[in-house]
Amino acid sequence: MATITEAKVIVTSPGRNFVTLKVTTSDGVTGLGDATLNGRELAVASYLEDHLVPLLIGRDPARIEDTWHYLYKGAYWRRGPVTMTAISAVDTALWDIKGKVAGMPVYDLLGGKAREGAMVYGHASGGDIPELLDDVAQFQEMGYRAIRAQAAVPGSPGTYGIRHGTVATVYEPATGALPEEQPWSTEAYLDFAPRYLEAVRERFGFGFHLLHDVHHRLSPTEAGRLGRSVEDLRLFWMEDPSPAELQDSFRQIRQSTTTPIAVGEVFNSIWDCQQLITERLIDYIRASVVHAGGITHLRRIFHLAELYQVRTGSHGATDLSPVSMSAAVHLDVTVPNFGIQEYMAHDPLTHEVFRPAYELIDGALHPSAAPGLGIELDEEAAARFPYDPKYLPVSRRTDGSVHDW
Repeated sequence: MATITEAKVIVTSPGRNFVTLKVTTSDGVTGLGDATLNGRELAVASYLEDHLVPLLIGRDPARIEDTWHYLYKGAYWRRGPVTMTAISAVDTALWDIKGKVAGMPVYDLLGGKAREGAMVYGHASGGDIPELLDDVAQFQEMGYRAIRAQAAVPGSPGTYGIRHGTVATVYEPATGALPEEQPWSTEAYLDFAPRYLEAVRERFGFGFHLLHDVHHRLSPTEAGRLGRSVEDLRLFWMEDPSPAELQDSFRQIRQSTTTPIAVGEVFNSIWDCQQLITERLIDYIRASVVHAGGITHLRRIFHLAELYQVRTGSHGATDLSPVSMSAAVHLDVTVPNFGIQEYMAHDPLTHEVFRPAYELIDGALHPSAAPGLGIELDEEAAARFPYDPKYLPVSRRTDGSVHDW
């Protein structure tokens, strides 16, 4: 019987910070797992190195389910982003190993493909409406069938979701050694967002899926108002309309609008979204492999969602490494209730360290058919990019207080 002989935590910053767990067995088989938690990367690295890695040595890598419960229940202090991201890394690495030992891609271990590829959406943005429209046109030319649209709110030049730079597919919101503080006016946003979304439909029509991210910035009442105002635009979804800590509040949003609702990128477990799914208060669940307990636990969330006709729409920003994106696509192509996959291309430097084999073809990601997840990591390249602190922005209302909604 093979056992785990080594588990190594690799922290690198090729364009942004990533934490990767590399697990090695006594047979010399290796597996990779993503352990990146944007802005709190070193907390997860420490959790792995100081607490989980010593528990893995000598264990049977084939016992994925047992290892998941051993690490989750054995901690006593359960859930939370740091714990669940660390467990995700272990779980994903073990699935990678299992696929390599079996000589099969992970999607075959999960029951085989239910579709050839996973439709993704790109991220168009602009400092004003004309810039946004030009950006949408670029994504259409690249073959995207679904596009998220964001434009800077007048008076709020740092509005979340606005790409800076000239590379159309690269967007990185985390910056600097301290969080960027951005002004925010809910009233201005509620006035402006419907106008630029309408401008997108007026120019490009309804022949593609249009998405929009609110980023948790509205109260349930405000979210319902926004949803009603854009119903004629037929959004694919309105993402994160309100903070989801109070799941019951989404009932008010649901009763106020027929615009589809997506939420869940900050969720860590099935219990974070149980009510939202079982009472069908959302249409898409956005939990991700890296933050929701790995392939093993995310499958549970997706299977629960399937029972209630809620579709998947997993988070896939650049704060997921190509390891996590590889795992996500393997899972995406197997679940019957797949909806869409978020996809942001990584900085070219990232691909000096990570070498994924998934492909973007006609607006859909296709997983590698290689055994395991189909991804490699160059440790020598990783060593050239030391950790570089970066944080997501913080919004402040016009009165100076920190904004939540």
